[in-house]
Amino acid sequence: MTTTLEPRAIGRDLARRDGGAKVRGTAVYADETPVADPLFCRIVQATVARGRVTEVDTADASALDGVVAVLTTADAERLASTDDAELAVLQGTGIGFRGQIVAAVLAGTDEVAREAADLVRVTYAEEEHDARLSADRDDLYTPESVNPTYPPDTAEGDMAAAMAEAPVTLDRTYTTPMHHNNPMEPHATTALWEPREGDGGHLTLWDSTQGVHPVRQTVTQIFGLEPEQVRVICPFVGGGFGSKGTPHANVVMAALAARAVPGRPVRLALTRQQMFSLAGYRTPTIQRMQLAAERDGRLRGIAIDVVEQTSRIKEFAEQTGVPTRNMYAAPNRRTTHRLAALDVPVPSWMRAPGECPGMFGPEVAMDELATALGLDPVELRIRNEPEVAPETGKPFSSRNLVACLREGAERFGWAGRDHRPGVRLEDGWWVGTGVAASVYPTMRMPKSTATVTYDGGRYVARIGAADLGTGAWTVLPQIAADALGAPVEDVDVLIGDTDHPEASVAGGSSGTTTWGSALVEAVREFRDKYGDAPQDGDAASGSVKPNPAEEEYVMSAFGAQFAEVRVHTDTGEVRVPRLYGVFAAGRIVNPRLARSQFLGAMTMGLGMALHEQSLLDPRTGHVVNHDLAEYHVPANADVDDLQAHWIDEDDPYVNAMGSKGVGEIGIVGTAAAVANAAWHATGVRLRDLPVTLDRVLPGR
Repeated sequence: MTTTLEPRAIGRDLARRDGGAKVRGTAVYADETPVADPLFCRIVQATVARGRVTEVDTADASALDGVVAVLTTADAERLASTDDAELAVLQGTGIGFRGQIVAAVLAGTDEVAREAADLVRVTYAEEEHDARLSADRDDLYTPESVNPTYPPDTAEGDMAAAMAEAPVTLDRTYTTPMHHNNPMEPHATTALWEPREGDGGHLTLWDSTQGVHPVRQTVTQIFGLEPEQVRVICPFVGGGFGSKGTPHANVVMAALAARAVPGRPVRLALTRQQMFSLAGYRTPTIQRMQLAAERDGRLRGIAIDVVEQTSRIKEFAEQTGVPTRNMYAAPNRRTTHRLAALDVPVPSWMRAPGECPGMFGPEVAMDELATALGLDPVELRIRNEPEVAPETGKPFSSRNLVACLREGAERFGWAGRDHRPGVRLEDGWWVGTGVAASVYPTMRMPKSTATVTYDGGRYVARIGAADLGTGAWTVLPQIAADALGAPVEDVDVLIGDTDHPEASVAGGSSGTTTWGSALVEAVREFRDKYGDAPQDGDAASGSVKPNPAEEEYVMSAFGAQFAEVRVHTDTGEVRVPRLYGVFAAGRIVNPRLARSQFLGAMTMGLGMALHEQSLLDPRTGHVVNHDLAEYHVPANADVDDLQAHWIDEDDPYVNAMGSKGVGEIGIVGTAAAVANAAWHATGVRLRDLPVTLDRVLPGR
């Protein structure tokens, strides 16, 4: 068991330390890095989904005044490693998906670079492609694992027998579409290659990333460089939602371009349209749900069989079925994952990968089961609360889902709800309410190190963490101050640079728990050495240590979302005037920032429910709504009464802070709650996202 620290700075409602710089516009992002005489890089993308490049005509582009270089597969540097096909930029003539980088232009201004890129003429030998996902394909296959290393399939008991023998069963299919992350700041890199005698040269990348050390690790492998030859800097990130959690082709392209013009910095920022093919996305999913239940609602069996897509050139398997493994008690269980390898861009992480799409089918299915049984949907979930983790039999370190459901029901005014659909009509609007549960695993990465130094009456900690807008600049000083027993105003934490000690990626809601654990270990070492009276220059370091409790307990955060939906009787317009969430996420390090994360995730879940859908045309392999004019995300008018609350949860097993992570759980159950409320309002059961008027109206 780990020892939980007594709170001093932890729990304080502190404002963001970086807030002033961001509001005043003085926070420096990757594409704004002050460098002398930069070149601008614009990429040329493939216009076919499969085939090969047969010719690249660069004459007109090269002749344009201000163009310094045009890079193609014929003259680009040969990379030391091309094992990762997504990152093997300009290394061959093969085309794996529409939007792949086939050339790049360097010019003295961004305007000239853009014009020159338009002048590059590429000829292709086009081949027949396949970009259509369906569950009845005969080439679906089972991946070796699903993200990150879960087994793809699990089974216990006899699910077929449960479905045959149970008095009440449900067998339905649910779908979620392709989604794109779309942070406000596009993926951007400023790169500088400096040849040096004796050490082979040095590469500096000012990159918009969720992990400076993971970027350095990738770049050194691809270019055959030593770690000391590469520095990655990222003080601020304008959002990422997972898309910046792993390097994509744009980073390699920026480094390639910089190495082609030694000593000259290069800026490369993807356009909004380019991000739809080069920055990852959430794979579409097809989820077949089976539930077998007694008449009192207790589950005999639960199964989810998932079909999703990956890219033919690189596999990514979303762990969509994993949350079902431990969510509800049932003696018979099955989860499976099958992939279709298509000629499409490479999918990747998007906020709450696996749990976010993977809880849509199960939570709508539970709502359908409650209707079939004549039970309150909240009560049905409570009746199937497991005493231990169903998959392993291990105890939960803490599990307060029932408390979240009950408090959420009370705050929302759930009591007395008429469970019949389509019976509440107010001023021309059908009105309904819905609920869904949410879960997200509590993860702590194995590698992160921090240092602490005493300097002029202040403590300065260093760790190469990244703040993608979640508040690391603020909460890490709170954790360090708490461990030091010092005023938080006397503590600084420097992050976002590979010159600082190694840190894990900001992903999986693991940043605070991982980096905070490293800070606590560094502070303990510091206090063991110097006590409460350090001298200037005193320093110590510490790294994340194994937590034996991680082997003994299942650790997760839980939550419940409640939604009110109104559907206009004539137009089918769908509105969500109320959306409440109650969460059990361990100790809340900073209530102000935690609430911001919960609300932001719920808003993103609202977008998933009502708006977001990347429309890929299978005839071309192209996402046609590839900008923010056509890819709709929630605006202020879509969000009215939005509330986030939490249970005071003391979990002594997860880490020294008692934290669980708050960045992702808020999105997990939101779309299902909205879909369930839309059914309650109209009587139309929608099993395919998003919930739009064209899907509601035909059923009325």
